[in-house]
Amino acid sequence: MKELKEKILAEGKNMGGGILNVNSFLNHQVDCELMVHIGQELAERFASDNANKILTAEISGIAPALEVGVALGVPVVFARKIWSVTMPKNCHVRMVPSHTKGTMVQLIVAPDFLNKGDRVLIIDDFLATGRTIEALAHIVGESDADLVGFGAVIEKAFEGGRARLAAFNVPIESVVIIESMEGDKIVFR
Repeated sequence: MKELKEKILAEGKNMGGGILNVNSFLNHQVDCELMVHIGQELAERFASDNANKILTAEISGIAPALEVGVALGVPVVFARKIWSVTMPKNCHVRMVPSHTKGTMVQLIVAPDFLNKGDRVLIIDDFLATGRTIEALAHIVGESDADLVGFGAVIEKAFEGGRARLAAFNVPIESVVIIESMEGDKIVFR
């Protein structure tokens, strides 16, 4: 998607160590018009998979997941990272490493929102190592729902996440794929 590539080149910051700062339009402040276009793009790619739920991780996955949900006309469930008193005790929980936080984070999903027979599409802001998306996929499996695909706004191909997710045998779509981020360069596929 040309619009997203141009935005990354104009406003993204290669911080080294594989970290791409896109806070100005995706992770802290959201460019709503761009997000609508991203949601439409991903929705078109997964339209034939008949998803009836979108699953993402808070917080940066919510904006793109919402727009895909709007485009497909389905609800969005997000994995919380902090336990709430409103959550039941029997939640699905996974621990995953956070590359940007440098710590382990929880992903918590109440069992009420993923059910047997649901067709779940996982959407996230980044596909890097694939560990967050993999953890979400395991939560889908624990809920006896059917996983129909993985979608990401930005894929960092050099971190190997696509290979990690290949074992799930579902479509993997990324709006843009970055091949490398060496020096101050960002090279797209």
